[in-house]
Amino acid sequence: MLDHFAAANELDFERAVAQFADDVELIVHPDAFLDEGHFEGSEAVQRWFGNWFATFEPGFHFDIVEIRDLGDVVYLFAHHHGRGRSSGVEVSGQTAYLYTVVEGKIARAELYSTPAEALEAAGVGE
Repeated sequence: MLDHFAAANELDFERAVAQFADDVELIVHPDAFLDEGHFEGSEAVQRWFGNWFATFEPGFHFDIVEIRDLGDVVYLFAHHHGRGRSSGVEVSGQTAYLYTVVEGKIARAELYSTPAEALEAAGVGE
């Protein structure tokens, strides 16, 4: 997970998406990020991720606040900040993630708007 976020911070799209399995699932819950929905397969996830890269000016940054191995999933909480590419407006927020990793690749990623939502989905408390 750490290298995935480092690649995003470096705007290294190829390195970031190379960490996804071919049959990756991305679930973006309401209010978690820009485009919510359920995306299946490497191409769909790459498109979503590419749209994300295109939305912000270079310099958008993720700061990992917490990471926990919960057995079946990895929980990660991050703050993010940067500027909109077309508006130039400063934006910031937070996102909680649940990652399922299979054979060293991200097989499933779920994005939540709060740590409580992600941890509840994982079956653990804060």
